[in-house]
Amino acid sequence: MTVQTVAIVGAGTMGNGIAHVFALHGYETTLIDLDEPLLDEARGTIEQNLTRQVEKDAIAPADRADALDRLSFTPDTASGVAVADLVVEAVPEERSLKAEVFGTLDEHAPDEAILASNTSSISITWIGSQTDRPDRVVGMHFFNPVPVMTLVEAVRGQRTSDATYDVVADVADDLGKHPVEVDDYPGFVSNRVLMPMINEAIFCVMEGVAEPDDIDTVMTLGMNHPMGPLTLADFIGLDVCLHILEVLHDELGDDKYRPCPLLRRKVTAGQLGRKTGEGFFEYE
Repeated sequence: MTVQTVAIVGAGTMGNGIAHVFALHGYETTLIDLDEPLLDEARGTIEQNLTRQVEKDAIAPADRADALDRLSFTPDTASGVAVADLVVEAVPEERSLKAEVFGTLDEHAPDEAILASNTSSISITWIGSQTDRPDRVVGMHFFNPVPVMTLVEAVRGQRTSDATYDVVADVADDLGKHPVEVDDYPGFVSNRVLMPMINEAIFCVMEGVAEPDDIDTVMTLGMNHPMGPLTLADFIGLDVCLHILEVLHDELGDDKYRPCPLLRRKVTAGQLGRKTGEGFFEYE
């Protein structure tokens, strides 16, 4: 199967980044979101990010123009996926929403189309079970910011076919990404390893072991991490971190994934990190 036409469902930070990368690499790309103001915002973000790449000499001006020509935007999911070879879902991490979206995609996308999810924690096997084509459902977990980060976790559900996996791995390669094959277990690899570290850093704050800035300094200077765990948590979103830890704790049943009470308290207070201006640090 050759992928030429792609639809991205969800125009948030991840969705617009994924659309940006596909359009830049020659794919006819449709970005879909029911929220039309969000679609307009996504269009502006993609234009700005492409301009930034031109200014940094990462791409030529003609590449920017061609990418924008390949991009279309619509609030209509049915028409947006009607001719897609590959659909990538990038909506919020809510099971009920994922189920609704994949039911719609299964109904309106071509029978041969592959349905991929950018989920960071929800089971691909479960997502596939919401469709009549579980063999053509796969995980394509990109990392933020998508135009910069080269990793893609390519996640096999229980019924994902070899042919589906191979197509998605080849597409990731074509996007200049590095696909890593991952089986369908909670948190996959990235979040199963990362979130306990972030959670433990939050316990260190709660227990008064050190101040947040000092904890991050230990990890950047002592462990050579490019970003401290608390800064990274603020960047990801503390609500997202909490959700992933809850999935790990619920599905693996191990208390080492138990979310720190301080994390729950900050989320309840609306201190979610960069997106709200305050998390473990303050932001303009």
